Amino acid sequence: MLFPRKKGGTEMSFRVLGTGSYVPPKVVTNDDLSQFLDTSDAWITQRVGVKERRFSVNETAAEMAAKAAKAALENSSVAPEEIDLILLATISGESQVPSTACVTQKLLGMSCMALEVSAACSAFDFALETAAGYFARGKVKKALVIGTERMSRILDWTDRGTAVIFGDGAGAVVLEAGENYIDSVFHVEGNEEILGFALPVGNSPYYERGQERKPLVYMDGQATFKFAVNAIVKDCDALVQRNGLTYADIAYIVPHQANMRIIDFAGRKLKVPMEKFCVNIDKYGNTSSASIPIALDELNRAGKLKRGDYLLLPAFGGGLASTCCLLKW
Repeated sequence: MLFPRKKGGTEMSFRVLGTGSYVPPKVVTNDDLSQFLDTSDAWITQRVGVKERRFSVNETAAEMAAKAAKAALENSSVAPEEIDLILLATISGESQVPSTACVTQKLLGMSCMALEVSAACSAFDFALETAAGYFARGKVKKALVIGTERMSRILDWTDRGTAVIFGDGAGAVVLEAGENYIDSVFHVEGNEEILGFALPVGNSPYYERGQERKPLVYMDGQATFKFAVNAIVKDCDALVQRNGLTYADIAYIVPHQANMRIIDFAGRKLKVPMEKFCVNIDKYGNTSSASIPIALDELNRAGKLKRGDYLLLPAFGGGLASTCCLLKW
């Protein structure tokens, strides 16, 4: 479904003041994984594009989120007490209650409203859209949006099809009221067969047990690949065309880092050179909702972004859900 904005309208949204990211120091290579999985560096590199990833040894998703948030606050020269809202995206926090957003708020020493967005790998874009609503209503002046994942906690370590793909990390952006969140598209189609993560069924004496899934990530790789490529192409094209742009006007496409082959196939279909895609999956793997803000932070700190640049942020994942946001830096 498309959620159009009034073209040329004056609806208040936001602009990005600063970025931050954090990845755990523990580096795990493909050769490390091949010690206990039936896989190899060549197999993982060819099929996924990952060479190494970071895994948490003793840090929670909230602790990683707080470190990324502190880096973003410093980068934006914003004090913690200036933040009116924390929006945090994750599927791998350590508890449902309190939420990872609330735990992160405490770690940051803040007292503002904090809430969680659950949309798997697409959740950072969902959180940006949610933030835009708060800014449009004049409810906040500055907001902190975070994606954080400890995927290593929820992986099936006997399944080489998923265990080799993911990594841990967090990314964050500080936002203030502005007009640089230009447009967005969202598509959701409920489907629990292709990609998901089931919670434990519990021990209710009234619940009739069936064939429950293990509380670990599962994925149909081929179906996910097809969905993801089509989603990137469809969503990016929709925003470019609707806003009277061409891909020559786009400085960077910053996609969810799920699979290098997905990004490559999508780039070919879009006829956009790979130089316009920000890719770091080789270093960090798929960090789910954290992948886009981590990549944004890398671009920002490398000095590759300048004010006025148009950015596309396509994402896709469990839901099934796909989305893309159009930002002006």
